[in-house]
Amino acid sequence: IDVSNPQTVGVGRGRFTTYEIRVKTNLPIFKLKESTVRRRYSDFEWLRSELERESKVVVPPLPGKAFLRQLPFRGDDGIFDDNFIEERKQGLEQFINKVAGHPLAQNERCLHMFLQDEIIDKSYTPSKIRHA
Repeated sequence: IDVSNPQTVGVGRGRFTTYEIRVKTNLPIFKLKESTVRRRYSDFEWLRSELERESKVVVPPLPGKAFLRQLPFRGDDGIFDDNFIEERKQGLEQFINKVAGHPLAQNERCLHMFLQDEIIDKSYTPSKIRHA
């Protein structure tokens, strides 16, 4: 799984960065062998909380929230600074690869939605994925 191609969209308080998530897998449990979706940091937070709630997986931490970077008058672009975005991208990639590499996490519907569905249905019914 690669996390790449960060894009910052929106303006002011509605501004955020999305990351491209590219999956290539030969695991039969995934319906698509290759997929690409865009996710933002809050989507990773959603996935992490779903996994903690629904599975017995010890979920690794996400790269930290950037509270200090959100302070005004910084002299850089804060959370939209290229170096910060690059660091966060690498942290998110490590996180998602650890999670997706866990056999129990691979059975969770939330992981499949996160990795392969264009839009995350946050009102979904948590369930296990059965091997085809």
